[in-house]
Amino acid sequence: MTDGGGIPSAGGIAERLASVRRRITEAAERAGRDPASVRLIAVTKTVPSPRIAEAVAAGVTEIGENRVQEARLKYAGVPSGVSWHLLGHLQSNKAALAAQLFDTVHSLDSARLALALGSRRDPARGPISALVEVDFTGIVARSGIPPEAAVPLLRAVAGQPGLRLAGLMTIATFGDPAAARQCFRSLRELRDRLQSDLGLGLPELSMGMSDDFETAVAEGATMVRLGRVLFGERGPAGVEPAG
Repeated sequence: MTDGGGIPSAGGIAERLASVRRRITEAAERAGRDPASVRLIAVTKTVPSPRIAEAVAAGVTEIGENRVQEARLKYAGVPSGVSWHLLGHLQSNKAALAAQLFDTVHSLDSARLALALGSRRDPARGPISALVEVDFTGIVARSGIPPEAAVPLLRAVAGQPGLRLAGLMTIATFGDPAAARQCFRSLRELRDRLQSDLGLGLPELSMGMSDDFETAVAEGATMVRLGRVLFGERGPAGVEPAG
């Protein structure tokens, strides 16, 4: 589901990162937003640890992986001090390992998963941050809950020990800029209603990928998930892109 990017020629990551940061800044300023309110999550699916380390040396501080097992294999080879984000769908039977490896999970979609994550989180590390994934497309293969399910899920998991509700995440329709903008706007409006109706603080909006992140920033994204624009095209083994 996530697009970690392929491996372009040696070097270039620092330049790509600087270019992307400029684009984020310009998009935020056009929307009257503080560019510092937008965090860049470098999506590293299929990217080997040395290449990730190069990105970290260039200034990347947050990385996102799609699968728990892939993150586990890379973990030791990535410099310490970065924040790890799980972006892909998580099954409850992998929650124990996810709770050890990741700082933030973007794909919370059930109370069962929230319990599995929170109960397996080491209290010494503090609660794991979780974003509820919402799907506005109706595409059968997509993960995430429909927007009407957000209220009951948030009510069920608010206050779950070991878990901190941080916000919402979505993946927009591909290849349709107008539909993508509407998706991002809908997520922001849903977040605002949830905060008002439930009295919850949900500061994070994880939305926007390599093809649409500037639109997402304009609509309020606080996290953009970027792989291909940093690391290049992925190989044919990939499935649905999300970076």
